[in-house]
Amino acid sequence: MYRSLEYGDTARVITPTDPVEYRLGTVTDVRYSTPHTTYARSYTLRFPNGDERTYPAANVRRATRADDRAALEAALTTAAEAVRDACRIAHDYDADLSAGTASLLRRLVDLATLRLGLILGPANPTRPQLTRPQDGGDQ
Repeated sequence: MYRSLEYGDTARVITPTDPVEYRLGTVTDVRYSTPHTTYARSYTLRFPNGDERTYPAANVRRATRADDRAALEAALTTAAEAVRDACRIAHDYDADLSAGTASLLRRLVDLATLRLGLILGPANPTRPQLTRPQDGGDQ
């Protein structure tokens, strides 16, 4: 069941329009449609940089740091897989590009491991490979 946001809850703007709105905000005010209802008309969010902005209730969704962690894990895993595939391609394309791409992959894996405890196994993708065989020609 949907529960309206309350003072102190954390939330995100559903369709951010500037960099601040991508951040996790804290509800600092709730405006209700009538005095004796729990139906919220709008929420005021305070962002980490101190900005406070008011949004219609339909433009805000509940979000927590756990939601952020899940999104970070998915994004870093996708990024690692893409850089891994680029690394494999760069190996045959250019030695300097190959070395730089491998270094980027190593830094990405280290960051995910040290800061989030993720184990990104470059040899075992979690999703289908992002590259596809070329149409025709040598495989």
